[in-house]
Amino acid sequence: MVVAELREAGDVAVRSLSSPVSDAFDLLRTGHRRHRFGDRRIGWQVVNLDVDGRRLRYRVTDNVDRAAGDPAPVWAMSLHGYFAGGSMYTRESELLASRFGWRVVNPSLPGFGGSDPLPDAEVTMAHLTDELSRIREHLGIDRMVLLGHSMGAAVAMHYAAIHPEAVLGVLYRDGVATPSWQKRHGTVARLLAGALPDLAPVADMVAAATLDLPDLLVGHALATVRSMLPDLRHNLRTFVRSQPIAAMLMHLDLSDDVRTVRTGGIPVLAEWGCFDRLIPPSTATEFAEVAGMDVHWVPGGHSWMLARPSGQADVLTQMWWGRAFLDAVTARTAQLAA
Repeated sequence: MVVAELREAGDVAVRSLSSPVSDAFDLLRTGHRRHRFGDRRIGWQVVNLDVDGRRLRYRVTDNVDRAAGDPAPVWAMSLHGYFAGGSMYTRESELLASRFGWRVVNPSLPGFGGSDPLPDAEVTMAHLTDELSRIREHLGIDRMVLLGHSMGAAVAMHYAAIHPEAVLGVLYRDGVATPSWQKRHGTVARLLAGALPDLAPVADMVAAATLDLPDLLVGHALATVRSMLPDLRHNLRTFVRSQPIAAMLMHLDLSDDVRTVRTGGIPVLAEWGCFDRLIPPSTATEFAEVAGMDVHWVPGGHSWMLARPSGQADVLTQMWWGRAFLDAVTARTAQLAA
C-alpha cells in the first residue's frame, strides 16, 4: 500500500466525519438536529418472484411518494458479493435512498439470501445477469445505476456491457471482473503451494476473509452483525449448491466487458478498501489499467460498505470524484432521454 492510497483513504475518512461532527455542534448550539439531504425513514418491501418454480428474492425501498411535478426517482440496484445477500446492504441502501431520493433494489442472487440456486448447467454470468432483467421487468425499471461489490461488481460490469441502454452508471467496488485476484500470493498460499497446490488459493482466501472480520466490527458492531445474520443463515443452507458459482468466479475474466463499458461512455466509479486483503491492491491496479481510469481508495477492508454504511453516500457528496460521478450520471440520463 503506497502513501498516496492511504492519504486518499484518510481524506475520505476525515470528510466523512466532518458532517456528523458539524451536526453535533448544531445540536448543541440550537437544540435541533439538522436534517441533511432530505433525510427520512426508509422502509422496504420484500418480494419473492417466481421464476418457473424457482424463487428469486429481492428487496426494494418504499420511497414512492412524490409531489405533483417532481421528477421520477432514479433507480439503483445494489449487487452483493459472494456468500452475502441483499439484506446485508440494506443500511447502506436506506441512506442512499434517503439522501438522493433513489429507489434502491437489493436482489439476492441465485443461491444466496433466500433465492433458490440455479441448476448447475445454468451457472454462468449470462444467467446471473438475466435475473437482473427479470427484476427490472417486474418493477418496470427503464434505466438504473448499478452498485456492485466483489462478485456483484463483476455481475454489474457484465450487465452494463450487454445492456448499456439500461445502465446510467456503475459503482464498481472491490470487484472481481479482472482475474489477478485468482492468483493468490499471501502467506497461507505460499505455505501450502508445495504440498496442497489446489487447496492453497482457497485457504488463502479464507484467511484473508478472516482478517477482514475486525474491520466489520468497528463502530456499530451489533447493527452490522444483525444485518448479516439473515443472509448468512440462508447461505449456510444452500452452501453446497452455491459452490458452482465459486468455481465459475475462480476462472472468470471480464476484461473485455470492462473495455466495452468504458468505450461505450457509461460512467464508472471504481473504489477499493485500502486494507482489502481478499481482493488485493494488485487487482485494483489491474482494473485501472484495463479500464484506463483511476481507482479511488476508501478507508476499510473488503466489505467497508457493510461496516460503514454511510461511506458510499459520503463519497458521493464529499469527494470531488464522487460528485463528478453523479454529474456524469445526470448527463447520461439526459442524453438517453433525448
